[in-house]
Amino acid sequence: APRRVAFMLDQCHNIEPKIPGQIRSVMNVQEATAKALLVDREALAAAQAEGDVLGANAVFMDAYNTDVRPLLAELREEMGLAPDPMGAYAKSGYFEKIAAERVGGTQAGWGA
Repeated sequence: APRRVAFMLDQCHNIEPKIPGQIRSVMNVQEATAKALLVDREALAAAQAEGDVLGANAVFMDAYNTDVRPLLAELREEMGLAPDPMGAYAKSGYFEKIAAERVGGTQAGWGA
């Protein structure tokens, strides 16, 4: 059977709202993954073989400095998702809905 890799974001949102914070974290992982996939492995291997530390760094920086957000937005659209997850959440009205439903009660926090 093929091995499956499970991923989890372990977060504690104390300042930012939980759902937008989680959305932002997922977007950050998507951006980092896309940039990692852009690393020119042949150029990196050549720089490593030559002991060219600055050349290897340049290969990584080229990938790191690439703006992958437009590509990710396009990919989300192709998947039938909103190209801008944060904007879609803000427009959904979900926060306002749950805030209205959860009025009152005891606030929980670290001291709960």
